[in-house]
Amino acid sequence: MMQRRRVLGFAMYGLVAGLLGASAAQADGYRISGPVSHGNLTIYLVHGKSAPGPVPLTLQEAMTNGSVLVHETSNVNELQIENTGDSEVFVQSGDIVKGGKQDRVLMVSLVVPPKSGRMPIASFCVEQGRWQARGGENVQRFASADAALPSRKAKIAMKATRQAENTGGNEELTNARPGRVIRGPQNETALRQRDVWANVAEMQSKFARGVGTASVAAPQSASSLQLSLENEKLKEKKRQAVNTLRAAGLGDNVIGFAFAVNGKLNSADVYPSHGLFAKMWQKLLDAAVTEAIGETDNLGAPLPSTDAVLAFLDNAERGAAQPSKTLTPGVSLASRESEKSLYFATERSAGGWVHRNYLAK
Repeated sequence: MMQRRRVLGFAMYGLVAGLLGASAAQADGYRISGPVSHGNLTIYLVHGKSAPGPVPLTLQEAMTNGSVLVHETSNVNELQIENTGDSEVFVQSGDIVKGGKQDRVLMVSLVVPPKSGRMPIASFCVEQGRWQARGGENVQRFASADAALPSRKAKIAMKATRQAENTGGNEELTNARPGRVIRGPQNETALRQRDVWANVAEMQSKFARGVGTASVAAPQSASSLQLSLENEKLKEKKRQAVNTLRAAGLGDNVIGFAFAVNGKLNSADVYPSHGLFAKMWQKLLDAAVTEAIGETDNLGAPLPSTDAVLAFLDNAERGAAQPSKTLTPGVSLASRESEKSLYFATERSAGGWVHRNYLAK
């Protein structure tokens, strides 16, 4: 009787899924392998068909070879990106750019076409207070994009929709230029910027505890998340985990990964091709390892199964659809939200997609 109920249950699920339409995870035939663990971090690999065609440069590659410039605008929440090269460049939500008047994290995933000219890109500050050159850095441009935002909470603060709040007219809008006070109801961007700053301070505290030091803040700029990520003790702590887990993501048909910290699913990133995933893998893994270092509570929790990971992707893709946003000509952002997850997909209007990001609430 139990077996029959199980069969009927699967049949009913298949019927409902057919009526609602297959999710991207189902339609693309994703398969999950794993788990592979090191300490409190567990990774799962997403396998699928790799799309043919050229693989875009990553932002990190393009800034290194000089074909992409990221310009300071003196607006905390908007920068300009310029692709002077002949290849598309992939920018991922959560990429941190270092330099300018303040280090920033980029809000959305997109592709920047060749010879693009200057294009606006949304950003949030991950360094509070500085508004001038740091050392010998170019205050008008950003020098590198070597790190990714290592916090699920900060990504949610940056990407999830928030309503404006009426603060009674006595609050400073924290997305304003330092030294400039604007009073009145706080808008959504200002609230999210405030939350991102709070999360940066929390991350710095957690990383310091995780590596057993009083602080990971840098004397050049104590509020800079980027400089904290360059802390030598933190880098040394990460090294063994990264070296242990890196090989797991090198299989030919791997197009994404998900990870859990302390047995709780955190997030996932999936790409249309193995080539793009392989280029992003080091940065993704480094960020996941960093986040796990800061989360030392509740060790030893049971690990999610591969079926649970696939269900997480599927359920996120079935959340309530939010209004689509145009990012660049021909590229838009689709998003969905459910009780337990957020889903963001950067898509091409001509067909195809660029990046899928899943965040557990």
